[in-house]
Amino acid sequence: MRSAAPGPGLPEGRDRDLDGLLALVARGDEAAFASLYDQLAGPVYGLVRKVVRDPAQSEEVAQEVLLEVWRMAARFDPGKGSAATWVLTIAHRRAVDLVRSAVAAAEREQRTSVPLPPADEVAEAVEAALERERVRRCLDGLTELQRESITLAYYGGYSYREVAGLLGSTLGTIKTRIRDGLIRLRDCLGVT
Repeated sequence: MRSAAPGPGLPEGRDRDLDGLLALVARGDEAAFASLYDQLAGPVYGLVRKVVRDPAQSEEVAQEVLLEVWRMAARFDPGKGSAATWVLTIAHRRAVDLVRSAVAAAEREQRTSVPLPPADEVAEAVEAALERERVRRCLDGLTELQRESITLAYYGGYSYREVAGLLGSTLGTIKTRIRDGLIRLRDCLGVT
């Protein structure tokens, strides 16, 4: 049994007109579809806009809904409700589907994405790695005694006196080795 209540925001006589137009659209009547489109495009867009919020996406969904109405008009059953209700139900479902799809995509993206460090941190890490490699290469260019003395003093944290004791050398000899080694490192690294 057909509902006597008119579709949302439509006078009762107009609602019956839409039912008739939809029946003509089901038979491929393009003029009837143009008239139906003119009458329902605004309400369809308004409903979709309330759900989707984005104007451009709302326009797209409204166009898809009206295209679906053209293709599926034969499925409309006036015994189950008015044409306006049928069309707006399609619009609401499409809008909700779009929102659900967007939410699901965002959740998938969030689950699968690995946060990348800021570009500055990456650049700094690369630069530090390159600098360490340069220092290592320059250290390899020192004599064994110079490298050992500098490594103990600067990387091991030992005082010059402690380095002398560890290496069994005099304090003066260690100071000379470290000074000469640092000069060679400076030249190798191009530090002025």
